[in-house]
Amino acid sequence: MTAHPALDKLTAIDSLLSEEERDLATTVRSFADDKLRPYLADWFEAGEIPAREIAQQLGALGVLGMHLDGYECAGASATMYGLACQELEAADSGLRSLMSVQGSLAMTAIHHFGSEEQKQEWLPRMAAGEALGCFGLTEPDFGSDPAGMRTRAKRDGDDWVINGSKMWITNGTVADVAVVWAQTDDKIRGFVVPTDTKGFTATEVKHKLSLRASKTAGLSFEDMRLPGSAVLPEVSGLRGPLTCLSEARFGIIFGAMGAARDCLETALEYAGSRIIYDKPLAGFQLTQAKLADMTLELMKGQLLALHIGRQKDAGTLQPAQVSVGKLNNCREAIKIARECRTILAANGITLDYPVLRHANNLESVMTYEGTSEVHQLIVGQALTGEAAFR
Repeated sequence: MTAHPALDKLTAIDSLLSEEERDLATTVRSFADDKLRPYLADWFEAGEIPAREIAQQLGALGVLGMHLDGYECAGASATMYGLACQELEAADSGLRSLMSVQGSLAMTAIHHFGSEEQKQEWLPRMAAGEALGCFGLTEPDFGSDPAGMRTRAKRDGDDWVINGSKMWITNGTVADVAVVWAQTDDKIRGFVVPTDTKGFTATEVKHKLSLRASKTAGLSFEDMRLPGSAVLPEVSGLRGPLTCLSEARFGIIFGAMGAARDCLETALEYAGSRIIYDKPLAGFQLTQAKLADMTLELMKGQLLALHIGRQKDAGTLQPAQVSVGKLNNCREAIKIARECRTILAANGITLDYPVLRHANNLESVMTYEGTSEVHQLIVGQALTGEAAFR
């Protein structure tokens, strides 16, 4: 799971994985090295990414919706899904976001709460990367408090008519199908919306300083008419979107450590080859102190991710434990990225090295799928029994 021999030997995380898990991690890492890394700097600088081509490659790799059963999904373990997230985010958070939104949000919503017709229509194509999905929950004025959403769906005979808007929607401009959540007269409901539906508009978000190798959109719905069969029949209320968010948060626990690991590997290589005052930068006490402290946090974060993965596979994982993982691993990953930048000094601010790209991306990863503050309050509620959100 690590390319730097000394780091690999010290952390020894691979020894805790099965042969199948190690093989999967190696396969995804090799794919990222061969098919993605050579282009990441250009994609980030241009703010463009060939999302459909990458989705088809990820589908061929078998990682889209890989933790789901049936409908041509791989049915892999949660831990294996987490390891795939770690390897993709070691390349770029935006690429892991593409995979997460496809599998953990859009596909999970349809798989868990959709009708058999919805599952048959969309899941096999999405698993293959032939159809892309997005997840319309966050709104311009409602992110951490999704219950306040203003998008509304009203009955009109057998149809539904939706008006409203969503914001910060990954894959929004390239999606073939959107899972849209809206207020109704009877709780929040989810809808499976083909993006060529009249009244559906997706507009790309420009001028981003983070997740530039990712498609981000605003969605708007103007008298968007859907048949009654578009509703997700098996869920109402916030349980639906929050279940999907918990799946995506789980992937982030592993993914953030991938970004951190890539930064640390880069800093180790750089410090070993950079000569200053007639010896390698790695030979100075302050540099070694930084590297040692970052390795501690990386190893703790990887162990936490693996522990949570094992709990999820055992069916014992609680939502608050997912919050512990996301809170810790995002927090430590961005600290590692920033500290690695100091080791690279001026070289660290260029796209010749990945560390500041990772740091910029992690600014978004810390915020989406629940801000750090939200996860602090979830953990606090689990500890005290008191809800402190208001």
